[in-house]
Amino acid sequence: MKNIAFIGTSHIHTPNFISKVISNIKINCIGVWDKDKNRSKIDSDKLQCKNYDNYIDLLKEPNLDGVIVCSETNLHYELVKKITENKKHCFIEKPLGIGKKDSFEMANLIESSNIIFQTGYFMRSNPVYIKLKELITANYFGEISRIRLVNCHDGIMRDIFKNYQWMTDPKVAGVGAFGDLGTHVLDLLLWFFSDVESVSATFTKVYNQYPDCEESGEALIKFKSGLIASIAAGWIDVAQPYTIFVSGTKAHARTTNEQLIINENKDGKKTERIEENLPEALPHAFDLFLNSLIDNNTKNLVTPKEAALRSSIMESIYQSEKEKKWIKT
Repeated sequence: MKNIAFIGTSHIHTPNFISKVISNIKINCIGVWDKDKNRSKIDSDKLQCKNYDNYIDLLKEPNLDGVIVCSETNLHYELVKKITENKKHCFIEKPLGIGKKDSFEMANLIESSNIIFQTGYFMRSNPVYIKLKELITANYFGEISRIRLVNCHDGIMRDIFKNYQWMTDPKVAGVGAFGDLGTHVLDLLLWFFSDVESVSATFTKVYNQYPDCEESGEALIKFKSGLIASIAAGWIDVAQPYTIFVSGTKAHARTTNEQLIINENKDGKKTERIEENLPEALPHAFDLFLNSLIDNNTKNLVTPKEAALRSSIMESIYQSEKEKKWIKT
């Protein structure tokens, strides 16, 4: 049995994570802290564990193995300093930080502390994207000229942030709608390719529900190889018929969450097929963290430097939108 604790429970994903902890017979939650005392009490009651007034006291518990950080993003740096001082394994919900400076400082602290780290990039566990990465690595598509990634939903219309208002304030969350969902497909993009050169972006609003927060956006990302990538992300889309397309000189692919559809041109004959040879799904990113505490297997976890790079490039995307120009990364 491994003992964990929640430090911060304000994130919209917290209820799902609490359910996963409760259902895992090899994980025991010994404590909860949140700066909102009422929220902390409610969540500690759900987990049937102690409610802490001070997260330092919680981190000093000698039998604590790891912590789950679901706090406001602007608290991450302060929390990570104390977590690493106490050498506790940590799951830190994305994004890791506000931008490049704090994120890489946190990554360095985590790596030098020799602790297990994970963040919430769950799309890597999907068989469709695992297979797509495999094909890209094998040069199946030939020279890739363009890749487009989309991650959108209709969260504003469903008012999903009613109890999570801080996530609509970029000063607290680090990002708005574009960064909240775009970071997931940015993670996939940087999982596939690594040589980012510069970025450009533009955002928009339709409902203007949250005055300081964009509702949708587009980013262009140039790679040193010549590849051009585009990302669409936002909270005002009623449908998402595809998530990624890849255009190469030998083949083209488009994806949904369940299917990978490939077009090829062989000897002048064009064909289309649904890829049937998909790998097994991996556990959700959060479950991978819990499993790593149990069996010490860190094979499929996101590294601290990977998480920091995503925050850094996202900061550049927001800078580009603000300054209306391309930004070197």
